[in-house]
Amino acid sequence: MVATAARTQDWWQEKVHTLSLHARVTLLAAVAVGLAVAIVSIAAYMTVRQQMYQNLDDSLTNRVAQAAQKGVLTNLQNLRTVSSDALGLSDIRVGMIGVDGETFGAANSPIPPMGPDEIAIAQAQGNEASLRTVGVRNGGAHFRVVAVPAHYCPLGVNCQANPELYQPSALVVAQSLAPIDRTLHNLGVVLWAFGLIGVIGAALAGNAIARSGLRPLARLTGAAEHVARTEDLKPIPVSGSDEISRLAQAFNAMLAALARSQDRQRRLVGDAGHELRTPLTSIRTNLDLLAQADQRGGLRPEDRQQLLDDVRAQMDELTTLIGDLTELARDTPQVRNAELIELSNVVEDAVIKVRRRAPGVEWDVQLTPFPVWGEERLLGRAVTNLLDNAAKYSMPEEATPHSDGQPSGLVTVRLLDGVLTVTDSGPGIAESDLPHVFERFYRSSEARSRPGSGLGLAIVKHAAEQHGGMIYARNVPGAGAQFTLWLPHAATQTR
Repeated sequence: MVATAARTQDWWQEKVHTLSLHARVTLLAAVAVGLAVAIVSIAAYMTVRQQMYQNLDDSLTNRVAQAAQKGVLTNLQNLRTVSSDALGLSDIRVGMIGVDGETFGAANSPIPPMGPDEIAIAQAQGNEASLRTVGVRNGGAHFRVVAVPAHYCPLGVNCQANPELYQPSALVVAQSLAPIDRTLHNLGVVLWAFGLIGVIGAALAGNAIARSGLRPLARLTGAAEHVARTEDLKPIPVSGSDEISRLAQAFNAMLAALARSQDRQRRLVGDAGHELRTPLTSIRTNLDLLAQADQRGGLRPEDRQQLLDDVRAQMDELTTLIGDLTELARDTPQVRNAELIELSNVVEDAVIKVRRRAPGVEWDVQLTPFPVWGEERLLGRAVTNLLDNAAKYSMPEEATPHSDGQPSGLVTVRLLDGVLTVTDSGPGIAESDLPHVFERFYRSSEARSRPGSGLGLAIVKHAAEQHGGMIYARNVPGAGAQFTLWLPHAATQTR
């Protein structure tokens, strides 16, 4: 039985889940109202039935008890000669039963059903009465039988002169339950009819509510299908403040975020195509020159070496540009493989790497330990870009170390409480360029004569935002540009 019930429940759930939300709301409303109507109908039916039976029992018991006390019906002569039909009481049967089971009743009328319960009342002669139902509803004879203690005087005996001759018995009256059965039947029909009407009304109301309530959801579904079909990220109109309106607002926010991401990707692809053309064009030009020179007998060794060096430089620039584009194209909101990192070690490694590439720059470095949660590769790339940028602008164009061996530029690096400041000794950043220095592919007029793709500082900002930090730039009086990178302490982050 348990297995059958489980299979039935699984089947029902499977069938319900195949229905649409509209159909499920309608079905839920109909079932809920149906259960409520069924409970109320059953309660009303049982209450009315109980009350009708209780009223009948009280009335019948009182009447039979009074008849037994008055002695009119207990007189066998009266009982046998006057039937209930003669009194217009065809739905009532009257009789008596003695302690030995002998029954008495009207000669031309059926006597009420009598049995052990009534004999027990006759024998007990107490103050209690017996009540029972005989027959079944709509099955023919259906009576409520009441028996009360009584005495009768045998025929041919003068009991008034000698009261001891009265015999103990029970006066039995059977009341037909046909009127009550008809009333209960009519009540049941009415309850069923109104219950059915209520269920149908609830289904119609549920259908209307589902259609009205799910109309915004249908619009939202249509908008989502339209976006999937046409890639048109236009937001949908929102009205109201219910749950579906909040869902529509969230959907619009998602569309806006998707549009921003799509716009960033378009700009990145467009800018990347533009930036990739320059080194590729230079490489192709140099290779064409080499091919043409080889056809004419070749170049001088020093000219050939210069062209090859130029090709290698362009290849290095192209490799760096592709790596930067790959990093920015990820466009993830946060780091995926975060681990506990000592930021001072990351900065120290970056200083060692950049110092080898910029031997003409003096480095003033002071670092204090500071643990962070993050991705070491990305943080190392960001710090290296900051240091490369500072070293590049600290050295004047075409500059070489002084003849006395002194460096031509100075870069100051400080790490204190998670705040990394990198200050160069260059000319600084023009005020009009400060708001744009972290934009992708943005290069000021002064920077266009120097090597670079315009992505280094954009990667720094990208890494800072992914780690929950921030980056900003300013000019320092008496020095050059200063970049400040702040990252949160590992203890303040949950992983």
